[in-house]
Amino acid sequence: MRRRTMLGMTGAAAVGGAVFGAGPAAAHGRPRWLHTWVAMPQLTEPGNLPPAPFTGASSTLVDTTLRQTVHVTIGGSRLRVRFSNAFGGAALPITAAGVALPAGGQAGVSAIVPGTARPLTFGGRASVVVPIGAQVVSDPVDLPVASGSNLTISTYLAAGQETLNLTSHPGSRTTTYLTNGNFVAAPDLSGAASVAHWYLISGVEVPGTAPAIAIVGDSLTDGRGSTTDGNDRWPDQLFARRRRTAILNQAAGGNRVLNDGLGPNVLARLDRDVLATSGVDRMLIFEGVNDIGTAPATVADQKQVVDDLLFAFEQVVLRAHARDITAYGATITPFGGNTGYDDPDGLREQSRQAVNAVLRRGRLFDEIVDFDVAARDPAVPRQLNPAYDTGDHLHLNPAGYGALAAAVPLRWLS
Repeated sequence: MRRRTMLGMTGAAAVGGAVFGAGPAAAHGRPRWLHTWVAMPQLTEPGNLPPAPFTGASSTLVDTTLRQTVHVTIGGSRLRVRFSNAFGGAALPITAAGVALPAGGQAGVSAIVPGTARPLTFGGRASVVVPIGAQVVSDPVDLPVASGSNLTISTYLAAGQETLNLTSHPGSRTTTYLTNGNFVAAPDLSGAASVAHWYLISGVEVPGTAPAIAIVGDSLTDGRGSTTDGNDRWPDQLFARRRRTAILNQAAGGNRVLNDGLGPNVLARLDRDVLATSGVDRMLIFEGVNDIGTAPATVADQKQVVDDLLFAFEQVVLRAHARDITAYGATITPFGGNTGYDDPDGLREQSRQAVNAVLRRGRLFDEIVDFDVAARDPAVPRQLNPAYDTGDHLHLNPAGYGALAAAVPLRWLS
């Protein structure tokens, strides 16, 4: 592992009793906030928009309460919530919002624990308008959340958002409830409509000093093949191995390193999803299969995508190190037999092997984890282990995600 040179003084240098370079938080003794949960914002595809009547001809979520649950990692006595309008086609007017503990501590439930509902404010105000492309952070609220617990976030939009370009995270694998009227503090939304998408929320923060690792990935990290409301994606199972580190899942199905797919490419979203995410001091990137799989199966095109991927990984590491963030990488898992990505001449498999060979030589990332070895069939290494295969020969089931989580060295989380 490369060791980066650290300056003898960080943050501030004391000269003659004066302190230079101390920011406002340091000067006033404010708490250090770190993310405990994130969801990568995306532009909602038409098929993932809220169902009728919550999507109209030109607007969304008019007179609508959203009730959503998220699975926090690091706990805390206080918290604050981030709402994103990154891809909104109009300003986002939030009329009211609140947090609570979900009934039974469960994910994807419509009821909350009586007495735990807390209103969210924004600069002391009950409502806020989020500009196009922006995000807002709520004021801190006193609501203790335990490490590895679930949290309910309820949001009400009286006027809705005057656009069909809505910011969401479609691959939530968690049930969200929608109903007309303001029911932010209601004890239960039984009978409400439901979908398995998150809308408008992008982060939860707590005060603390724990390590935080941002995981940049595609559907294999977003959890396709995992259990709805089960929180058994591989980052969830990694957190279960060490519950003192914030595990931040910045992945989206279909995401690519080089070109936009479902969501911006990695090089475009790295600043937002890693470098500017509060508390992050390390990252792990597990991507590349969609770049290889969508590039034409010709010798020239596959050589190009391999060269471009390796250059992109170098760029990721350079930008991470510039912010003193440790950069880990992961080898690309098999897709042999997948009808979309596996080609008859095996050119894409050769590209996967070429990228993995360079990663294993250890000259790109600070360290790598060999997910290829963890997930592959020992008898047919170009294919997934049958015990881990969802059946499409690309995505993993919860047992397969457990194998990935078990392969990550725990020292990376210390």
